[in-house]
Amino acid sequence: MSETSVGGLKGLVAALRSQQTALTERWMKLVFGDAEVEHSDQLTYRQLADHLPGIFEEICIVLERENLRDQEGSIERNARQHGQWRWQQGYRIDELVRELDLFRQVLLAAIGEYAHEHPDFDRETEEHARLMTDEIVSFVTLASIREAVTERDRKIDEYTGMLERANHELTLRQRLISDLYESRMQVARRVAHDLRNFLNVFSTALQLVGRAPAKKDTALALATRQVADMGLLVDEMVEYSKVLGDDSALTVEAFDLTGLFDELMQASRAATEAKGLKLSGHIDPALRVVTSNRLKVKQVAYNLLSNAIKYTASGEVELSMLAAGDAHWRLRVADTGVGIGVADHERVFEEFERAAADDIPGTGLGLAIVKELSRALKGELRFQSYKGNGSVFEVTFPLTLEVDGSAEPPESAAGAG
Repeated sequence: MSETSVGGLKGLVAALRSQQTALTERWMKLVFGDAEVEHSDQLTYRQLADHLPGIFEEICIVLERENLRDQEGSIERNARQHGQWRWQQGYRIDELVRELDLFRQVLLAAIGEYAHEHPDFDRETEEHARLMTDEIVSFVTLASIREAVTERDRKIDEYTGMLERANHELTLRQRLISDLYESRMQVARRVAHDLRNFLNVFSTALQLVGRAPAKKDTALALATRQVADMGLLVDEMVEYSKVLGDDSALTVEAFDLTGLFDELMQASRAATEAKGLKLSGHIDPALRVVTSNRLKVKQVAYNLLSNAIKYTASGEVELSMLAAGDAHWRLRVADTGVGIGVADHERVFEEFERAAADDIPGTGLGLAIVKELSRALKGELRFQSYKGNGSVFEVTFPLTLEVDGSAEPPESAAGAG
């Protein structure tokens, strides 16, 4: 009688360890040939085996020591990893259970073969080995199933979150489309209304010439003003359509702010003098060269200045360019004009919104253009204003505008020179 046969369970364990490779291959052949484990066909031998060697060794240790409790932690870790991997490899729960049941069958058959070859391996010891093996494999199966279910639930939660986010984005897009449609309808109604008013006044001027030739000059002046206002409306509509529709890549260049400052002051001087306003300006000596889109920066500043001059009847309009920390600079336009009531603050940047009396000419597009261009230039736009106390508009720009291929196309347009 050999030493292995005399060793009882220790002899069995030694035999199992010596046959590990053969038993693993036997199990893999059973799995690959089992119609109930459909997804095994998609795995390589190495993928199929994964944590089986570790589980096999843990079973041997438990049989050798006749103590499952001490090995539970290690067995559970391997079993959970096995369940997680199988789920990621596409296994269903029933396939996972089936392949582990085949593993149980291989081990029990190996115990039976050992008992048959070693008559001194008594029936009681054989039954004890079978029960322990059955208990261990059941423990492995349960831990694997729990991990697979956890992985499944995690994926379900992940997909549910993705669906919820997609649904939220779809709802937002639908709302934006609805708002855009309503906005465009408002644009159409507002433009039609303004054009009708222009045409009515123009028609009145022509009738006045026909009925009262002596008032010809007055009628022509009225008609001329209406033509100019109509031209302003068309120009600003064209400008705004360019701002919204330009999807070309944003180009940047290094330029001197001092030159731009002087250009803006010169361009605004005639309009302020015509209204008897004081035009003042200040540029921070520390500001020199910035990197951005010069034409768009100029367009933002010019629109703010034009807006300030338009809504200021007396007093002052001020243009400032100031340093704002190490990485930013600030464009500031202040006026002593009519101001904007608190109730109108939320809608001041919307299309065709004007928080002033109708006798002040304008289309209500200037600040909408400023908003879109500031966003394209990564500027932070804010303002302070109170009815009757003037307004202060500020845009904080980066000293160096970073443009990369992953950014969304800026909704901006080449500004007026």
